[in-house]
Amino acid sequence: MNGQAQNAMTIPCNECQAGVMHRQFLTYFTWLGDELITVPDFPSWVCDVCGRREYDLHALSQLNLLLNPNAGKTAQRKRRAPRSPEQKKGARPSRTD
Repeated sequence: MNGQAQNAMTIPCNECQAGVMHRQFLTYFTWLGDELITVPDFPSWVCDVCGRREYDLHALSQLNLLLNPNAGKTAQRKRRAPRSPEQKKGARPSRTD
């Protein structure tokens, strides 16, 4: 969708049932531990009657990825203990005749 079509898209308000949600860009506030994080120009939907605000879910998921404390870190793989010769894949069982 292009920017003009996206601005023209409206959604009925689930809160008041009378209004229509319009796309606006607001400042998003959230706490990260003891720090207040503000994100300007955050995409949201605002009701024209009751003023209910719903933040864009796609933008929220992207922000959560950025604020994740493990973002940018490589995943630590657990190392397995080395296998003994009897446990190695493809090893033949020994015969004791």
